[in-house]
Amino acid sequence: MTVIDMHSHFLPREWPDLAERFGTPDWPWIKHLGDGRAMVMVGDREFRPVYSACWDADKRIEEMDRDGIDLQIFCATPVLFGYMRKPQEAADCARMFNDAALELVACAPRRLAALAQVPLQDTDLACREVERAIDDGHLGVQIGNHVGDRDLDDEGLITFLSHCAAIGAPVLVHPWDMFGGQRMSRWMLQWLVAMPAETQLSILSLILSGAFERLPRSLKLCFVHGGGSFAYLLGRADNAWHHRDLVRKDCPRPPSAYLDRFFVDSAVFDPRSLKLLVDVMGADRIMFGTDYPFPLGEQSMGRLVRTAEGLTTEDRRKILGLNAAAFFGIEATATIDSGARTATV
Repeated sequence: MTVIDMHSHFLPREWPDLAERFGTPDWPWIKHLGDGRAMVMVGDREFRPVYSACWDADKRIEEMDRDGIDLQIFCATPVLFGYMRKPQEAADCARMFNDAALELVACAPRRLAALAQVPLQDTDLACREVERAIDDGHLGVQIGNHVGDRDLDDEGLITFLSHCAAIGAPVLVHPWDMFGGQRMSRWMLQWLVAMPAETQLSILSLILSGAFERLPRSLKLCFVHGGGSFAYLLGRADNAWHHRDLVRKDCPRPPSAYLDRFFVDSAVFDPRSLKLLVDVMGADRIMFGTDYPFPLGEQSMGRLVRTAEGLTTEDRRKILGLNAAAFFGIEATATIDSGARTATV
């Protein structure tokens, strides 16, 4: 079976000094440390250690071959979004990083594909950039799960999502800029607690606001990290909908009635969690994602889906490749060169 990792990230090897370009501080930049290691910086602050797989196609494909990954779809690291900057500055950055992503794809076009980023704080600019990116060869677009206090049920964001549906651009939603402040400052709690909660907040915002009633069913929408805490707490949301009119006032159906409106990835790291996710979402609504090449990603890519008990062979085929092929419009009969082997969906 062909294996498609639809949730991974990239960084260019280098990019212009954005603080100098725009005349404002605390832009992201990359500090190379030698031996293929680097540190992503935000102004003077260390943000994340990374290594050459972020920008080196040969290193990425070497590790894909090691773990039996045929095609990897990557997107920007959310620190590059620029949503809190001036719209035109974010638009300039989106164009620059989108072009850099396609340069990486060009190194191995049968093994790599990219999702674009957009200046989501400005609906018109975002719509223009996603159109340009799709025309240039991106498979879809990655967006953050909110812009400041605007969640995905915001009218401007609904307009953007509707535009993506109209032009056939799949949308991957990634949490970023997590809540919690100082209470989340230790032990990476922003990533361990706030990040999955951000994703659940986004899904429920679309459901309980009635936004899914206004969005076209043709919209292809996926939430990363297994949908965060949504699947585990769906029963709580349904219970609240049935017993509190405040919860259901804008939503005509219980939350569990909207599971056919979006996908999630498989990056949950535990067979028990994957079993719950399959029980809740169904194998048809889960796509294989790793969060590669970061430390919080799946270190042995694909091992969870390949070895988890209770999955049928067809479940594994769907999760590992067939669902992503359909979601992103990849020809199901196409062969993908994989080093010395060729796999077919």
